[in-house]
Amino acid sequence: MRYFSYRMMYVMMLSGGDRVPKDTFYNLSDEKKKRIFDAAMQEFSNRRFSDASLNQIVKAAKIPWGSFYQYFNDKEDIYLYMLEEIAKEKQEILRCAEDLDQDADVFETMIHKAKAALELSKVKPEYSRIGMQMELDNSEFIMKIRRISAEKYIRMIERDKKRGLIKPETDSELVLNMIFTFGLNEYYRNGLDEERYLKMLNDVIKIIKEGIAVFKE
Repeated sequence: MRYFSYRMMYVMMLSGGDRVPKDTFYNLSDEKKKRIFDAAMQEFSNRRFSDASLNQIVKAAKIPWGSFYQYFNDKEDIYLYMLEEIAKEKQEILRCAEDLDQDADVFETMIHKAKAALELSKVKPEYSRIGMQMELDNSEFIMKIRRISAEKYIRMIERDKKRGLIKPETDSELVLNMIFTFGLNEYYRNGLDEERYLKMLNDVIKIIKEGIAVFKE
């Protein structure tokens, strides 16, 4: 429940407080909602948000232009709706996965979430491509989404500093950028080779932890 509340807050912050999608969208049949989601997923997985075409989404979803604006205000709204649906699927995988220790640090949390993302990408490779398109887009809207996502992990690092797990002088944003940059580079070089990716991610985190973690006797 806490995760769902976080996701809704995330969407509301970006949408200016309006409900995304509009209430009329929820009156549609499941088949039509899925058609709209699939059309958005295909377009945003093949093009950056900045380059994506609403015309293509409307055409692929087989809905009239006027109907689109009964469900969403604009391209930003349908993008946020798509992210929300993807997040729900990812959370379902996390629920089914091995429980994460409540005392897990930020690094263990990152690895746990990376495994869930890899599991989801096996059946929905489009989701990984959406993430990569997002990283290639420097529009104000996408940069805001990236900032909100990064802030969650920065808060975890700050929490771990207070717990005595990370040196207080550590630059939280720099640590996060190092891990995220590695993830992007590894993806571009080797794609989604799960075993290799997780090994490299663990190795990178180990190197970072040995430099910034406080080891207790």
